[in-house]
Amino acid sequence: MNILYASSEARPYVASGGLADVAFALPCALNEKGHDCRVVVPLYKSISSEMRETMTFITSITVDVAWRKQYCGIFSAEYQGVTYYFIDNEYYFKRDGIYGFYDDCERFVFFSRAILEMLRVIDFKPTILHCNDWQTALAPVYYQIFYKYQEGYDNIHTVFTIHNIGYQGVYGKEVINELMGIPMYHTNLLEYDGNVNMMKGAIETADKITTVSPSYAWEILDPWYSHGLDRALNSKQYKLTGFLNGIDVNGYNPETDDALTGDYKHYSLKDMSGKLACKRALQAELNLPQDDAPLIGICTRFVAHKGIDLIRYVFEEMVHDGFRFAILGSGERVYEDFFKEMAWRYPEQVSVTLGFIPQLSRRIYAGCDMFLMPSQSEPCGLAQMYAMRYGTMPIVRETGGLRDSVRDAGNSGGTGFTFKTYNAHDMLGACLRAKGAYENKEFWQEIQQNAMSQDFSWSNSAELYLGLYRELESWNQG
Repeated sequence: MNILYASSEARPYVASGGLADVAFALPCALNEKGHDCRVVVPLYKSISSEMRETMTFITSITVDVAWRKQYCGIFSAEYQGVTYYFIDNEYYFKRDGIYGFYDDCERFVFFSRAILEMLRVIDFKPTILHCNDWQTALAPVYYQIFYKYQEGYDNIHTVFTIHNIGYQGVYGKEVINELMGIPMYHTNLLEYDGNVNMMKGAIETADKITTVSPSYAWEILDPWYSHGLDRALNSKQYKLTGFLNGIDVNGYNPETDDALTGDYKHYSLKDMSGKLACKRALQAELNLPQDDAPLIGICTRFVAHKGIDLIRYVFEEMVHDGFRFAILGSGERVYEDFFKEMAWRYPEQVSVTLGFIPQLSRRIYAGCDMFLMPSQSEPCGLAQMYAMRYGTMPIVRETGGLRDSVRDAGNSGGTGFTFKTYNAHDMLGACLRAKGAYENKEFWQEIQQNAMSQDFSWSNSAELYLGLYRELESWNQG
């Protein structure tokens, strides 16, 4: 099966968040199963010169942006068995940064149209065009309006994945004529609440809509989670489904992780002796007491929807209950100042490192006993899966991917501790239950074994996507 995976970012070339991880890992997993999945991304200025040296120029074309014709260079490269295509236009993409520009609408209108125009000149015809988030949302719209019945474009099916519904590509109606070049009789595909909504256009026109966890797929039908798109999604929920993202189980592996050096020791499901050594090494690195008090890790962005307000509300109670904290992250100033104050007031109980240090995050996963993620919303979440991989028990609110990946220890086969309502004392109750389990070493080891036995590899996720792709492919035969 031929799949073209369209994304505004993809590792190892360019990344700002989890979308880049997915755009790297899922195509790799699909190719390992014998399919041909290729990736297309913009050729940003930030792509390193070393990476550019591996690219081959294919050709140049022009792409319609409403009444304008814009240059489009097409390059290709191969990385770990996956072919990547790069869309070049220095006016749009030779800038410092990826997003946040005044003309982002025009930039990604161009990119979405270029994805389809590129198919005329490359030696690859996809069966599936898989688009992601609002930056590629116009590709299914353009395919439906302009390309579906053109020679060479027959029998292509479109899939659109919502990674974060909070970013929808909302602009004024004038962009339909000025930038998109979509006939007036098709504007209903994009109009929503008095504006143009690019994600809504993809919801209308894509053959299938997916999200990054099963729970998030039904949560976004509710106004609480949908950021206003619930009406559009409810009318199309017959084509909506959710698949939990995977993680890099080779890179995040306590048996081989190269972040665990020096006094940090490797360990495994069969031999957990290195877990205590990692705790002692982390305590020493963060200047925390070398004791057996439960150590909670927090690695996150300090923003409201990550549940930081819940932590603030009962943080001092938790300190007095005997918890220690290893905190890593950055974000809104009010939260950074709060955590810095807590570290100053309770230096024996609280360590705070502002910023994001990947190697330290891995040592926190390995060295802590528990990992706290009380998110208000979480489309998928990866940190809780990383924590379980390292035998560190997640404490999470039952939302989105957190609900789908963590089973409460009060049930058979439990892999962590959960709470339902967005309430600080419910979170505190889950933490105290975790503390009680921690003090019962036999029970704690059982939960650790359950957690570390979970298979969150991309191979599982790839099988789910392949099932969806095969369903679409069967439409051609029907």
